[in-house]
Amino acid sequence: MIGSANLNIMVKAARKAGRSLVKDFREVENLQVSMKGAGDFVSKADLAAEKFLKEELLGARPTYGWLAEEGGGIDGQDPTRRWIVDPLDGTTNFLHGLPHWAISIGLEHKGQVVAGVVYDAAKDEMFFAEKGAGAWMNDTRLRVSGRSRMIESIFATGLPFGGRADLPETLKDLGRLLPTCAGVRRWGAAALDMAYVAAGRYDGFWERRLQPWDLAAGIVIVREAGGLVQPLDERRDILDEGAVICANQAIFDPFAKVIRG
Repeated sequence: MIGSANLNIMVKAARKAGRSLVKDFREVENLQVSMKGAGDFVSKADLAAEKFLKEELLGARPTYGWLAEEGGGIDGQDPTRRWIVDPLDGTTNFLHGLPHWAISIGLEHKGQVVAGVVYDAAKDEMFFAEKGAGAWMNDTRLRVSGRSRMIESIFATGLPFGGRADLPETLKDLGRLLPTCAGVRRWGAAALDMAYVAAGRYDGFWERRLQPWDLAAGIVIVREAGGLVQPLDERRDILDEGAVICANQAIFDPFAKVIRG
């Protein structure tokens, strides 16, 4: 692949971590799992992947900051750059033997995500993008879908679980959206949902109560594939708010109107 040194570091780290996770995935029934909360699991594989990625990424760029799901944040000597990492997005899928999970790595510079990698190791699909350089899946250039009619479009979201407080809002979203579209999918990995929008597999995606590591890589990948990405509340920052909406440009306005009510 052709890209910056940073992007090549990200891709290399994701591939290495992915190989280890695939081995663990094949023996998923043997993993020791501890509970973090209702419906939110963490495994030895998850923790090991984060440790490896941290060593690889900070080893290559020791002055950068760090933010990840399991280990929290570290301020770097360079305050303008930060790795934002989810070592295993879709942990519940992973632990149930469902081959839909990914490693997500974003690079933030001066508050903007400038490079992103989402690696679906089970299917060997590497989604990546760099600001100004387009979005790719393996050797294929990505473009968002060309659909312009809501009734022909399919969308993705996350559904609240374990008694989360945003269930009523999500049910209202679905009540408004389902009559207008061709369907809604819930596959349980936000980073892949955004990568699929970039690839034209979904026409749009929205979700609330996400974390920066769920979103960072997907933001730049969708934008570089020609899509629009905004916070659900336009007055807020996407990574701070953790609520996102994205779609191709033709669908975005009617889709956002439905979701924002």
